[in-house]
Amino acid sequence: MASITSFENLTVWQESQLFAVDVYKITKHFPKEEIFAITSQLRRAASSISANIAEGFGRSSTKDKLHFYTMAYGSLLEVKNFLYLSEKLGYLQKSDLDLLINHSISCQKLINAFKSGLSK
Repeated sequence: MASITSFENLTVWQESQLFAVDVYKITKHFPKEEIFAITSQLRRAASSISANIAEGFGRSSTKDKLHFYTMAYGSLLEVKNFLYLSEKLGYLQKSDLDLLINHSISCQKLINAFKSGLSK
């Protein structure tokens, strides 16, 4: 099995990037008065997922890597929280919420598997 030498080749990073793109696209339609509130929070947290995976990949110790992958997981949960809130506030349709939550669950599974593989 070949060793992965770049974070760009990680499926977990690729999927988290796609998830962030989905979040950015959906928040384009949020009310303008939310640009510095929920929209900003969602985008920051969504982009933080792949950023933490990339940063963790560059760390040398397993402990440091796990720290950043745990931060990525926390950012993902933060996004989920704001997605639910956005739907309750009427900024997000239930069908869009369901799609984004399903994508987030896929990312959660990938991050958990990635962390588990690193811990072994």
